[in-house]
Amino acid sequence: MMTYRVLIVDDEEDMRHLLEMYLMNSGYQCLQAKDGVEALEVIEKQEIDIVLLDVMMPKLNGFEVCEQIRKSNETPIIFISAKGEEWDKVKALKLGGDDYVVKPFSPGELIARIEALLRRVGKIQTNDKMAEIQVGNLTINEMSRKVAVNQKVINLTLKEYELLLFLYEHKNQVLSREQLLNHIWGVDYEGSLRTVDTHIKTLRMKLKGADYIHTVWGIGYKFEEFA
Repeated sequence: MMTYRVLIVDDEEDMRHLLEMYLMNSGYQCLQAKDGVEALEVIEKQEIDIVLLDVMMPKLNGFEVCEQIRKSNETPIIFISAKGEEWDKVKALKLGGDDYVVKPFSPGELIARIEALLRRVGKIQTNDKMAEIQVGNLTINEMSRKVAVNQKVINLTLKEYELLLFLYEHKNQVLSREQLLNHIWGVDYEGSLRTVDTHIKTLRMKLKGADYIHTVWGIGYKFEEFA
């Protein structure tokens, strides 16, 4: 699985470290910049997959940084700001920003927006992955979306398949119910976290004999490669 590199640009040190913790828990590699000038220096020297960009910063604000980035490349940019006024959002998007997240936000929402943007711009592609994943007696074919246990095809719903693949892509990492709900059903889904539990239960029943999905009590679930 490809590791994506995220540049976190914020003048608040605590916010940078908090965002880095969220992202590293989801398998991302992180770089930090404390202001706009430093951010542009990092982008010039490093290959960055996505930028998380605060608006209110010293030296260069987020809008100015976005303008400078867009002069030379199309690196995806998500603005993260406490300023939630429509005018700010419109300005950010007109300057070339790809998304705008208002503080405070949930970790699950942020990760879901990052993944949606990476897919939209084509950074997450089928070619980045193996067409067929083999874990013990479990086979996942990403081209056909077929799943088999001991070479016997298992009929999964779309949500069950997406849950299984997402858990596998973050194997050995604990994913919260909120992360799973936001990623699979979307941040606007109004159902409860019990939706995740119900689908996981059904998925496990169907994958009997390939017991790679484990409950982490009080948090969520993880895929462990060694059942």
